[in-house]
Formats: sequence, C-alpha cells, structure tokens
Amino acid sequence: MTDPVALTIELVRCPSVTPEEGGAITLLEGVLTGLGFACTRISRGGVENLHARWGSEGPIFAFNGHTDVVPTGAEEDWSSPPFEAREVDGRIVGRGTVDMKSGVAAFVAAAAEVIATTPPEGSIVLMITGDEEGRATDGTTAILDWMRANGESADFCLVGEPTSLARLGDQVKIGRRGSMTGRMSVQGTQGHAAYPENAANPLPALARIAVRLADTPLDFGSTHFPASTLALTSIDVGNPATNVIPAEGRAVFNIRFNDTKTSDEIRVWAETIVAVEIEETSLNAAIDWEVSGEAFFTPPGGPAEVVIEAITERCLERPLLTTGGGTSDARFIKDMCPVVEFGLVGQGMHAIDEAVPVDDIRGLTTIYADILRRFFGV
Repeated sequence: MTDPVALTIELVRCPSVTPEEGGAITLLEGVLTGLGFACTRISRGGVENLHARWGSEGPIFAFNGHTDVVPTGAEEDWSSPPFEAREVDGRIVGRGTVDMKSGVAAFVAAAAEVIATTPPEGSIVLMITGDEEGRATDGTTAILDWMRANGESADFCLVGEPTSLARLGDQVKIGRRGSMTGRMSVQGTQGHAAYPENAANPLPALARIAVRLADTPLDFGSTHFPASTLALTSIDVGNPATNVIPAEGRAVFNIRFNDTKTSDEIRVWAETIVAVEIEETSLNAAIDWEVSGEAFFTPPGGPAEVVIEAITERCLERPLLTTGGGTSDARFIKDMCPVVEFGLVGQGMHAIDEAVPVDDIRGLTTIYADILRRFFGV
C-alpha cells in the first residue's frame, strides 16, 4: 500500500511552483496507474492536470487537490532547501507540505488502502490540478470541462485543502463566501488648479463613492455566513503635479459576500451608488468587474455528515462547521455535486520553513479512509 509520508516527501521534492508541473503530476499518474486507476492527463493553457478513476459504477466519491505551490521566497531564509523535504523532529519541512501535497498524499494512500482491503461497490475519482495557486483558469475548471465532455461526474466531493485551525479535525468548511473585485474609474476634465471652474474634477465624486461603498452595509449575514464585506484596496490618481486637476481617478475594491447575495445583485447595488453620486455632473464613471466565485453552502446531512462523523470518531470531537476564509476550487466543483473541504492544520502554509507533522499526515489518511468506507457502506 502507498505510504502517505513517503509519498509526501516525493511530491515535495517535485519543484512544482505554479504553473510548473515539476514532475508531481507524472509521479501521481504512475502511482495511481499502478493501483488500478484509469488515468487521464488533461493539459490546458500550459497547465498539467490529472483525472483518475477506480471503478466503473456509482456511487462516485471524488477527492480534489492540487500539486502546484507558491514560490519559496528567499531560499537562504529556509533552514533547509525548500524542495529537499527533510524530516526534523517529527515534521516534514518543505514548500507545499501543508498546502497541500500532504493532503494529496493522504487521499491517494487512503484510496489505496480501501481498494486493497475493502474494495467498494462504486467508484473513487481523484481530481488533481496544477493551477490552484495561480490563475485557477486551467486547473480544476479544465478537469470539470473534460468530465462534462466525456460523461464523467461525481456524487460527492471532498476537497483536501488545509482547513483545520489548531489541531487536526477541529474544523470543516461547508461553504465559501463569494468573491468579486471592482475596478472603478471616474473621468472628468483636466485643468489648472487655480481655475477649477474650467475643469471637471473627478476626485470629490470618487471620494464620496468610495466612502459610501465602504460604509454602506451590504447585509447583516445569514444562518451560516457572516455579513458581506467590502474592502477598498487602492485609490490612485497618478498625478505628480500639485497644480493640475487630473482627468481621472481610480479605485479598486474587493467584496466577499454571503449566500444572501449574488454577484449580479452586488453589481446593481454598487453601480446605483455610482450613478447617484455623479448625477447632475459632467463626470463619467464605470466599474470593471471580476468575479472569482459565487457563495455556496453544503448543508449538513447526507454525504457531508459522513465526513463529520468520521472526523468526530477519530478526533473525539465534532468539528466546527464554517464558511470562513478565502476561496478554493470548491467554488467550481459545487456546480457538479455537493462539496465540503477538510484537511490538515493550515498554520505555516505559504510561509518560510512550511512544515507538517508526520502524525497528522497519517491521522488524515486514516480519516480519509474511514470517510470512504462510510460513504460506500463497507
């Protein structure tokens, strides 16, 4: 059977800084083919992904994870080379140990164990991407596009992102807030600062709009989500002269929104504020939008409860069910099937000397194997 710690070490030694494959997908393809999985490499936009399926019948349980990692930063600041994967005091040190090569190794090892000892009636699918830390346009989305085109699907998916907070199993994500970014510009007429009557200054309107956007509540939260938030991240004029009224001002803001709102509703809300503020002026304004994902929620019960029960039995404590944090590839998978996220403790991810306890890798593998057995009723 596949050893999750040994596989973690081999994966970390693959320098797969996004979007480079670094040998990680090739390594997993070889391991999974040897376990009897039908493997398909899915290449798009210079990104390598892998779809692997064991079994031909339903129900279908899917794991999702990624092998790409963020850059290492200054390698001289590491206590050992970031892709050496040294074991120090019961911990594997290296880039990607937490986020999330150990998680991938754990669900590969769990699937191998279950197939070898209690082969289920159904199918196990592994969706492994190389584009989660990057633009996320040619990773999980490419796998899902391939699945739709080839009649593949899943009944439930567990994303192995590091979701635990202080100890393994203390937290499971059953949803995520939506995320969208607005890039706003207000255009006026440039002129001399001594003769403002001959110009149309866009900056007072830009300032009023920014304050209204930041200070107006979008909502007051919902049963499983906190209130939506809007954060101004940039206000820029690009004007080096003190005696010139600029022709344009720009601002950027990011909105994290709950399940009471859709991105289209938020667009209307923000653009209405802009329209009111520039009404009866000669100014023009526009917002360019980028939507990273809509809010989603997987209610407890059914397969999600299988995950919760397995964690509770192993960790002797029912995990906190949360929807906090940023975004993940679960935002794409939720359109195919119910999805939850559960993995290692997230402390240290993306940091210098990123490291994961060996015991946590083995513990996570045990929980993943139990989840599979419970899902398939074996």
